[in-house]
Amino acid sequence: MQARLRDTLRRWKASIFSRIFSFAVLGLAITLALGLPSLTQQPVVISFLMLAPETPLFEPLIAEFEEQNPDIRIQMVEGPNAPNLVEDLNTSALLLGRSPYDLINLDVVWTAKFAAAGWLLDLSDRLSDEQLAAFLDSTVEAGRYEDRLYRIPWRTDAGLLYYRSDLLDTIGAAPPETFADMMEAAQTLQSETDVNWGYLWQGRQYEGVAAMFVEVLSGFGGYWIDADTLEVGLDLPESIEAVRFLLDTVDAGVSPPGVTTYQEEETRRLFQSGGAVFMRNWPYAIPILDADASPVQGMVGIRPMIGTPEGEGAGCLGGWGWGIVSSTPHPEEAWRVVEFLTSEAAQRQNAMQGYMPSLRSLYSDPEILATHPYFTDLFEVADNTVLRPNIAQYAQASDILQRYLSSALSGRMTPEAAMQAAANETRNLLGRFADRSTEEEPIEPVGSISSPATPLAASNLPVEPAPLTDSPDLSVTVTVKAEEPTPAIAPMPELPIAPSIAPSIAPFVEDVA
Repeated sequence: MQARLRDTLRRWKASIFSRIFSFAVLGLAITLALGLPSLTQQPVVISFLMLAPETPLFEPLIAEFEEQNPDIRIQMVEGPNAPNLVEDLNTSALLLGRSPYDLINLDVVWTAKFAAAGWLLDLSDRLSDEQLAAFLDSTVEAGRYEDRLYRIPWRTDAGLLYYRSDLLDTIGAAPPETFADMMEAAQTLQSETDVNWGYLWQGRQYEGVAAMFVEVLSGFGGYWIDADTLEVGLDLPESIEAVRFLLDTVDAGVSPPGVTTYQEEETRRLFQSGGAVFMRNWPYAIPILDADASPVQGMVGIRPMIGTPEGEGAGCLGGWGWGIVSSTPHPEEAWRVVEFLTSEAAQRQNAMQGYMPSLRSLYSDPEILATHPYFTDLFEVADNTVLRPNIAQYAQASDILQRYLSSALSGRMTPEAAMQAAANETRNLLGRFADRSTEEEPIEPVGSISSPATPLAASNLPVEPAPLTDSPDLSVTVTVKAEEPTPAIAPMPELPIAPSIAPSIAPFVEDVA
């Protein structure tokens, strides 16, 4: 009897423990499903569109970030090679509704457009004044719109003056401080040596001519558009003098007649072949010119852009930075990605590949200087820049300047008429039209449109154009010069580019494409 009782108690206890265990397992399962989402939830995905040539640069950075942040995955979508196509794709996605991207890699001239449309989150409170002070001032200012910060820079760029140090040494001349110094040294060397040309610049009708001209304009003490007041300075005496200076370089034989068809690579190849004393270009050319196969290896110096005693020599600011799309469902995770990609560690890796950092400290970093000693000189270049107008209508304003400036440089319009017309059309774009008078015959600039009231494509600007109902006629008048045949220019040699350098050229040159 007692044995049966003990056996019954043993079975009863086993049943109780079994039921307790089952309830415990069930409770743990419920807890895992409801109480511990971090153990079951998938990582947040942060995506962005990237220029095709720069995707290899970010692959190791993304791997490092994901290792440190297992709750976030980064999806980098490879885009086209040209920045304007990447801009169009981002714009189209935003116009159609919620963008598939959480971040936008912003060119320096895109910030105002995207911010004005409400497509970017305000990042003003994300960084302290002390943290912002670590960046180059110009790179921070380029990320502001209406006193709010929308873009954090991860690299910068700036126009600069290249010179043949060996040739200047032969005449005992120092690197020029002004345009007049440069012209004098160039003409002396052209007469005393076998160098063909004195000064190379980008004169073709594209964004590069606007970037080049804003430097010359600053050098003469002028300005294009004041982004704060929207005042236009293209028809001021300083602007006319800037155009005349460029024409004078050609008329004096210092610049080749074909310079009005040159982009960055045409000027770089001609300079690298030993064909010129001075060249305006971007920093991408530094390692190419100093490569082992380069005819001018060890003969080239760099300095910030020059000007006149009345102006300020400054290089046109370029570069890229990160903005957060306002419709992202993951703003905090997106910010963590931005923090990492703009950090000192990430920018050091980029600088080792030749990219100019936006952080001041890296220009004196021993590790970087060991392989890129020219960064010491680049700091002065990066710290002396001029911004293109930081306005929402920048694309349209640039098109206006390019068309009329090209007409002046090609001789189709006088400098006065071209700049007056450009100023009037720009004021009309900005809703600040001013009367003007002229006595010359009307002519359309190269690449112009028949109507002054060009509809603004939605893909270019999400802002309505200024009304034109009260605007006077915008026909432009000039005296037409008889066309003269352009002198034949000998083809420029195709110079070798070191394999390790070639992949990095496109992002720099495409900045102004």
